[in-house]
Amino acid sequence: MSQAVPVYDLVGVGFGPSNLALAIALTERNAISPEKTTGVFLERQPHFGWHRGMLIEDATMQVSFLKDLVTLRNPTSEFSFLCYLHTRGRLIDFINHKNLFPLRVEFHDYLEWAAAKVDDLVCYGHEVVGVEPVEGGFLDVTARGRDGVSVYRARNLVFATGLRPHLPAGVVPSPHVWHNRDLLVRAGALADAKRFVVVGAGQSAAEVVAFLHDRFPAAEVCAVFSRYGYSPADDSSFANRIFDPAAVDAFFDAPPEVKRSLVDYHANTNYSVVDIDLIDELYRRVYREKVLGAQRLRLFNVSRVADTSEMASGVRTTVESMATGEQTVLDADAVIYATGYRPADPGPLLASCACHRDEAGRLRVGRDYRLVTDPVPGAGIYLQGGTEHTHGITSSLLSNTAIRAAEILASIVDRGVPVAGARSAAPQFTTA
Repeated sequence: MSQAVPVYDLVGVGFGPSNLALAIALTERNAISPEKTTGVFLERQPHFGWHRGMLIEDATMQVSFLKDLVTLRNPTSEFSFLCYLHTRGRLIDFINHKNLFPLRVEFHDYLEWAAAKVDDLVCYGHEVVGVEPVEGGFLDVTARGRDGVSVYRARNLVFATGLRPHLPAGVVPSPHVWHNRDLLVRAGALADAKRFVVVGAGQSAAEVVAFLHDRFPAAEVCAVFSRYGYSPADDSSFANRIFDPAAVDAFFDAPPEVKRSLVDYHANTNYSVVDIDLIDELYRRVYREKVLGAQRLRLFNVSRVADTSEMASGVRTTVESMATGEQTVLDADAVIYATGYRPADPGPLLASCACHRDEAGRLRVGRDYRLVTDPVPGAGIYLQGGTEHTHGITSSLLSNTAIRAAEILASIVDRGVPVAGARSAAPQFTTA
């Protein structure tokens, strides 16, 4: 017997901030357009969550609240951060705070608030396990959920599967060795810890060092990084233009050598850099402990972790100076790698979709974030993230989220849908 398969104009894979912004743009368009665009978003988490393991209570955002999910696209949107503050009764308090950068826990609450307003478009607890082209230029998206396997037929597919924690080659995660993504969950079980080793030189590494130094006043915190010292992030006004929407056009149209130069020149706006206030605070702590003669915060600069070995109660870590070769053995309760993230690779799911790749093996992406595929025309496949090689540093950042969502939705609408007449907000159905 044939089974009804819902057909959507847009199926989103993942529901972090990027596809949340797209869902909001879709909702706002459908509210004013006589022709509705149908959509559904599939998220493997049981509920909305964004880097929950790093929601340190005093950590702030590194991006202005004005670069929220909607404001750069629609400053009057009811989904803005300012609207969120008003509904929470904190708008005046926030204004009096005179700060562009909200607490990270507050911004996460904003994202949850916005996600709840469009939860009719989301299927949580659904992990996409397959994508297959089918007759008519559609894609069948297979998702595994609590109640079994479901199939969603898509005229357009938007991947926003976020970033995956990166560990250096040879590092095997264990109860004593883990990525900073799990900081709050893992640290809560280490009340009696005596020593931590934190590997990394970026913002997350510095935040983890400061957090552990505060939370565990009896423990030693050892920071290990290959640089001479933490490097400050360049958030100056002119450098910040690299995050402007117009910069995406300039980057996309630039020759390959210019693209490489731009990433190299402006990597210090985002990669392996730390807010200057946090750098100053950590330096104050180191200096204060030297004055008091009780050093609990130790910095191993120009160094690397040469070896780790598990013990019954922790991990033995060998730290090697890259300058002198001198080795220091540290018995720690945990080694935390704050070594960044990498974009999730949609390649395995798209193996049957004839996606074009460049000479370096990277996916070819159009200016509208649509993958170049065979056959043409066919279902559109869009990427939110993993496009740094074509669109620049803002590929996976919040800075351009609202504009990127608008451009993808406009591309989907402009390409049209092979169904005559106006469509209702409910999906059509076909048999398969």
